[in-house]
Amino acid sequence: MTEKNFKSSRNSYSMALYELSLENSSTEIVEEQVQAIMKLLNNSKDFEDLIKNPTIKQTDQKNIFNSLSKQFNFNELLTKFLNFLIQKRRLFYIKKILSDFILICSEQRGEVQAKLITSKNISAQELESIKNELKENFGSNIKLNYVKDQSLIGGLVLQVGSVMIDTSIKNKLKQIEQQMIEA
Repeated sequence: MTEKNFKSSRNSYSMALYELSLENSSTEIVEEQVQAIMKLLNNSKDFEDLIKNPTIKQTDQKNIFNSLSKQFNFNELLTKFLNFLIQKRRLFYIKKILSDFILICSEQRGEVQAKLITSKNISAQELESIKNELKENFGSNIKLNYVKDQSLIGGLVLQVGSVMIDTSIKNKLKQIEQQMIEA
């Protein structure tokens, strides 16, 4: 399957999940559960290995996902969708499919995605202040994802849609290095 074909099928899987959850009036609960799965994917190497390991049988994958579904009381629609991905051998792409689903939900609510990366922890009050400032500047609700990355050394990186502001020391050092190479 070419990247272009997969890209459209990936979007269609995400869109299908969104439309089905909308029909069943369960979009909010499915989105919460999808975010929980994404958190598990990002934080558990074992879970990621389960998905990416081609030697694990489909029946084993289904059993594991069904057990997770029962344990965490997943919505029936989400459970069936995950089993469908396993059956169609698309579980390998679950991370992208689910993140696209979250983006679709945000877009439908009129939210703009923003990502804030800082070198140090910031308080909930500071996060709320930044979010309000962005909301005022962009004129729409902001869904702010915050990440701490000590490799920035200092400063921050803010990305809202396609606009990126990078005031990190790491970036400034790279720019100085590039200027020295060119000189």
